Amino acid sequence: MEIKYLCSMWGMDQPTLEANLNLIKNAGFDGTEMQVPAGKQEQGKLKGLLNETNLDLIAQVRAEGKTADEQIDSFKKELDKTLPFNPLLVNAHCGKDYWPLSENLKVIAAAQTFADKVGIKITHETHRARATFCAPTTMDIIGALPGIRFTADFSHWCCVHNTLLEDQPKSVNRLIEKTDYIHARVGSAVTPQVTDPRAPEWRAEVETHVQWWEKIAKLRKAGNTDVLPICSEFGPPNYMATIPYTREPVANLWEINCYMKDMLSDKLKGCA
Repeated sequence: MEIKYLCSMWGMDQPTLEANLNLIKNAGFDGTEMQVPAGKQEQGKLKGLLNETNLDLIAQVRAEGKTADEQIDSFKKELDKTLPFNPLLVNAHCGKDYWPLSENLKVIAAAQTFADKVGIKITHETHRARATFCAPTTMDIIGALPGIRFTADFSHWCCVHNTLLEDQPKSVNRLIEKTDYIHARVGSAVTPQVTDPRAPEWRAEVETHVQWWEKIAKLRKAGNTDVLPICSEFGPPNYMATIPYTREPVANLWEINCYMKDMLSDKLKGCA
């Protein structure tokens, strides 16, 4: 199995898209995750730069709207933009945390149908404010749509449940079984992002997340998966804490995302 390491475009601060992609490439990443831009000119530029740098793309597609029908229409339009890019997969954000299960299932099922028709792999991210915001609701979604696959971002669940999920092992293991893509951000019981995963005060949180990611990698390898993508996805302020009054970030985002790649390359080398 090949493990591909990607860097999220979220928080990249170089002056141009070209500079950001070159920085990602030169740091040893295999690709990036980002939303495909709306304009045709911007899309053409992105496609050309991806070809020049030989970077893979995971396309983030967000279903937006106040109703299920609005989100279905939004998702279809956003998905269509990704088709010329032949992404590794589409990372989907669907539904709302306060909607009834039936409305969330309507959006997710439609998203899956669209993706199947065009032959694009889709994974649904466990994410606050979305249908998958917590473990119990996500288990209900799996029960209704057993073919669903996920982007595992455990940091959201840790924050929502105010734990490191030690009291919900069955739900965690069920998600692990259905995960094809990892967002490598470390959260805690009180925040979706620790200040710096290199700091010793966050050792327990980092080790817990790494254990989850190792289980995913081992399962995918045992299942003869060709590629497991992992994205360094620590984010900028306000995800990253800042010093009061100055608004200066407490750590260097780029250094952290590179650290996550290098650390996991070492931890997961036996799974590749």
